[in-house]
Amino acid sequence: MSKSVVTFHYTLHNRNGQLLDNSTGGEPIAFLEGSGQIIDGLEAALLGAVAGAKLKVEVAAARAYGERDATLVRKVKRSMLPVDELKLGDMFQTGQDRHAPVVTVTAIDGDDVTLDANHPLAGVDLVFDTEIVGVREATADEMAHGHVHGPGGHHHH
Repeated sequence: MSKSVVTFHYTLHNRNGQLLDNSTGGEPIAFLEGSGQIIDGLEAALLGAVAGAKLKVEVAAARAYGERDATLVRKVKRSMLPVDELKLGDMFQTGQDRHAPVVTVTAIDGDDVTLDANHPLAGVDLVFDTEIVGVREATADEMAHGHVHGPGGHHHH
């Protein structure tokens, strides 16, 4: 079964209109459909789109980065952390494994530090303004590897 590679530019806002991210001035994003490379709600809206299409896509938090999970917020002693300097908003990985959770420092109260392992956009409804740059059939290598090769995708060395 063939799959498509969709290449697009985007501007991302929250529902209040605050700019969160965009691909302007950079390479467009390329994804292989069904590979989980972009959030579920955005991928579902872009499937079947054609080059040149401009789509406004609203993605509820549940189909983006999920709802906030209070169990992922923990207080720890500052001495437990592997860093000397800490400030609000600092982010770091909790282990050496590249899949170890990333946490954000959300509060510092004396020796108590609150860490939040939720994605920074968890619980946020997202609004994407997208422009489809290209749509093509995925190559056999891309389907076998599960990701896009070449511009906007993965490069093997």
